[in-house]
Amino acid sequence: MKVIVQSAKPRRISSYEIPASNPFGICSYKTLDLKPFRICSYEKRGIYPLVLVPAKRPQLSPGVMGRGATYAKVENTQMSARRVKVKASSGAYEVVCAAGAVARLGEEIARLGKFTSVHVVSSPKVWRAVGKTILRGLGKQRPDGVHLFDDREAKKAIASVEQISRLLARAKADRGSLIVAVGGGVTGDVVGFAAASYLRGVALVQVPTTLVAQTDSSVGGKTGVNLPEGKNLVGAFYPARLVVVDPQSLKTLSKREFRGGLAEVIKYGIIADAELFAYLEENCEKALRRDAKVLEHLTTRSIEIKAWVVSKDERESGLREILNYGHTFGHALESETRYRRYQHGEAVAWGMKCAALLGHKIGLTKARDVSRIVALIERLGSLPAWPKISDASLIAAMRTDKKSRGNKLRFVLSKKIGKASTYEDVPLDAVKHALHFAPRLHTHWEFGRG
Repeated sequence: MKVIVQSAKPRRISSYEIPASNPFGICSYKTLDLKPFRICSYEKRGIYPLVLVPAKRPQLSPGVMGRGATYAKVENTQMSARRVKVKASSGAYEVVCAAGAVARLGEEIARLGKFTSVHVVSSPKVWRAVGKTILRGLGKQRPDGVHLFDDREAKKAIASVEQISRLLARAKADRGSLIVAVGGGVTGDVVGFAAASYLRGVALVQVPTTLVAQTDSSVGGKTGVNLPEGKNLVGAFYPARLVVVDPQSLKTLSKREFRGGLAEVIKYGIIADAELFAYLEENCEKALRRDAKVLEHLTTRSIEIKAWVVSKDERESGLREILNYGHTFGHALESETRYRRYQHGEAVAWGMKCAALLGHKIGLTKARDVSRIVALIERLGSLPAWPKISDASLIAAMRTDKKSRGNKLRFVLSKKIGKASTYEDVPLDAVKHALHFAPRLHTHWEFGRG
């Protein structure tokens, strides 16, 4: 099998500008025999149709591309990989983002130092899609073991952490070993928690393969699993030593998973970057077609925002809570449907609609911003239907949210697109209002011309 390795002239700059052109060029080929791996799992597939909202999009000035205000230092090096540095109490680490970055995975790992063994942990479905690419990219860092587990949201539980830990123990992984997590958000969270717990902590590298994981969950060190009582209630802050983001891996992603990932990108625009939100409004259809330049910008910008936030508030004691916009509602929807109806991005999309309505109900979010938020979410496509669950049950589930204090609900709300904060003492009637009208809310609101 021939593998194309892309590169460009080495260069190193400190810049806040995002180049408009793709600098990559094909320079060499490599051939490698791949050993077969036994793969088995139960897979549950689902798709939903694309429904576009006919909205007029605003005309953007040349500077309105989300490029003017970068929150984290970005360095261009060989292959023009963007290196976003993230501060953490255990030491700073890098998020390497570039098309074809996985082809140099072994080289990136070698920069971290030597390890007694390398263990890749993934899922059968992901490994079928990207396993050969990962093995080629590891090169001399060829893994001592490839361990597969069921990465469905319903399996994001303590039992999966135990399963992975026992696999590592049987493979004789020690404190000098490296664990490489390859997959989506569930894989990153579960394998990250296993890495934090096994032998009280072994080195971790994240290789996210979904848009949700690439733009959000792989950065910031949050790991954990769900309980029947709520989502992500058990876990640890355990940053990876390295995160390698390759947008090319998104080519194998299903439409449903991809659209769910775009919901998280919309979130970044709402909470921190009005220009990013406007860019999405202007380029939503290109994003849905997975246009390379648009995806490069959306992915990098989201990572920059996440890096800035978690560098300032690693343990979610204040600022980092804004990353949970829409998640209080979304997590309740996931837990009350036993993690079987919604993918995470879909639940967050419903949650952001609820948060926008709640903000408007208490006089915080303007009607125009609510309309823009709902319209952009609807352009991603129809969501799995709202569940037949009482408001009381959803509110009870929301009380288990990590942001709750003294059994009081706290919500991240947006005063205007590009700004968000956490609010307490939100009237319960306003929450019920949002839950009642969110499933019924649709918009054909259009931007004014000019």
